Amino acid sequence: MLHPALLVLADGRFPAGGHAHSGGVEAAVRAGRVHDAGSLEAFCAGRLGTVGLTAAALAASAALGMDLHALDEAAEARTPSPALRATSRRLGRQLLRAARAAWPPTPESALAAVARELPGGGYQPVVFGVVAAAAGLGPAEAATAVAYESVSGPVTACVRLIGLDPFQATAVLARLAGAIGEVAEAAVTAAVMAAEAGDLDLLPTASAPLLDIYAEQHAAWPVRLFAS
Repeated sequence: MLHPALLVLADGRFPAGGHAHSGGVEAAVRAGRVHDAGSLEAFCAGRLGTVGLTAAALAASAALGMDLHALDEAAEARTPSPALRATSRRLGRQLLRAARAAWPPTPESALAAVARELPGGGYQPVVFGVVAAAAGLGPAEAATAVAYESVSGPVTACVRLIGLDPFQATAVLARLAGAIGEVAEAAVTAAVMAAEAGDLDLLPTASAPLLDIYAEQHAAWPVRLFAS
């Protein structure tokens, strides 16, 4: 049976700050690469299979209880854009704040350990995995939620950015459902292999250089609708 906590974490109304971020699609819209449902779906499919896969594997690893400092370093190595690093840490802090209210931690809990061991704020996928575990979820649920989040943010943003019909937006997410499941499964497989071998280099390193470029350009804009 689906764990109710997964619905809470995957809900766009969960106050983790994601609603203020476009996942790079605001810059893609300005560049003319995303302009309708079809181009949005292509953008999201590419995002899901690259940074979405990488983030989902980090979250699954954190949910498995792997070393927080090592995972944080692995996340940083997989995030070349300074703007995206700052964004991920900011989202990690906001997620931790919301999680501590939803699932109050004990001094010895993993949630308390994040605040204690990563005082500057952990990267969002790493924090998400710890939060998922604290909520009673496993690595598969953590990976699924992060994979879903990697595309739901841009889809929701496009309702405002290009006036996309909400029905079309929902249809884009529905068509990506199978791919989200496949990415989550691949992420968990990689996380389990990395945990068993004690080698985080086995985690995916898929990247999307254009998203990094967009992030740096977007951060320099004097006026923008979304924070990233």
